[in-house]
Amino acid sequence: MIARPKRAGALFLSAGLFFAACGGGATPSPASGGSGAPATGGGASAPASGAPLTGSINIDGSSTVYPITQAVAEEFQKANTGVKVTVAFAGTGGGFKKFCNGETDMNDASRPIKTEDTADAKSEGTLCKDAGVEWVELGIATDALSVVVNKDNTWATCLTTAQLKKMWDQGSTVKNWSDVDPSFPAEPIKLFGPGPDSGTFDYFTEAINGKAKQSRSDYTPSEDDNALVTGVAGSKDALGYFGFAYLEENLDKIKAVAIDSGGGCVEPSAANVDNATYKPLARPLFIYPSKAALARPEFAAFVQYYLDNVNNFVDETGYIEAHADVLSKSKADLAAALK
Repeated sequence: MIARPKRAGALFLSAGLFFAACGGGATPSPASGGSGAPATGGGASAPASGAPLTGSINIDGSSTVYPITQAVAEEFQKANTGVKVTVAFAGTGGGFKKFCNGETDMNDASRPIKTEDTADAKSEGTLCKDAGVEWVELGIATDALSVVVNKDNTWATCLTTAQLKKMWDQGSTVKNWSDVDPSFPAEPIKLFGPGPDSGTFDYFTEAINGKAKQSRSDYTPSEDDNALVTGVAGSKDALGYFGFAYLEENLDKIKAVAIDSGGGCVEPSAANVDNATYKPLARPLFIYPSKAALARPEFAAFVQYYLDNVNNFVDETGYIEAHADVLSKSKADLAAALK
C-alpha cells in the first residue's frame, strides 16, 4: 500500500517569482522532501501589490480526480485564507456540462474532453466553444482503474477481459457467478459501478466492452466512489470497479481482482502501470482550467500551485505520478496560457 505522507502547509512565493511564471514560464516544480510534502518555494503568492489573494474558486468533475484536487485546495487555502476553493464531484461528464455552461472555473476529468459531435448531440468541446468557454488540458496523474470484490470472495482472484465483457456488456445475460465460470458459485452477482456521467464509466465501457457507455443498466450506480466501496464491502457476492486510490484506501474492506488481457493475471499497482503490464485499465487523469478564469490572480496562483506540487498530493492520495514529460508539457501549456 502506498504510504500517505503528512501534508505540510502551503508556502508563499515572492510576488516577483509568481508573476515571472505568469509572464513567461512555469515555476520549477519543487523538489520532494523525504516526507513527500511540498518543498519551500512551491506555494502560491500574493499579488504584486502585496495584498493577499482573495476570491472564490469553483471546481467540479471527476470523482476519481476529486481527492487530489481537494488535497491541493486544502493546502492552498491554508496559505491563502482569503480564497475559498469549492470542490465537488458530479462526474467527468456532469462536470463538463457545468464547465461549458460557465458555472465552474475548472473541471476535473478522468478522460479527455470529447470533441467529436455525434448525429444525436454536440460534443463537450463544441458546447464549450459555442458558449465561448476556452480551456487548457493539463495532465496531472495516472490511475489504474480497479476491479474489486468483497474480502470474503475466494474464487474471483483473476478475471479475463472477455469475462468482464461478458459480465458488463449491454445485453449481458450473466446473473450468477457460475455464468461467468462454471467453477464459480451459483450465487447472484451484485454489480456496483459509476453512473453514466462518470469518466470512469466511459473509460471502463470503452476499454472492456468496446464502446463508451455501452453497458448493462441493471447494476447499482453511484458517482460517489465511497458508496461503491460500501456496496462491495457489504456483500460477499458483489463486484465493482473504480479508481486505484479508493482501492488503496479500503484494503481492509475489499480486494483487487487481477486482470488477464492475454498475457496473464496482472494486479493493479503503480509498478504494473509504469511497466505497461496492467492493461487495458491504466488511464491518464486531467484538470481543465478555464482560460478566462486564469485571468484572475487567485485562480492562476491555484493552478500554478497545483502543477508545482501535484506529485506530492498524488503520492499522498494513493494515485500514480504522471510521467515527467506529461507534467512538463502541462507546465509549459499553463505558462503559455498565462502569457
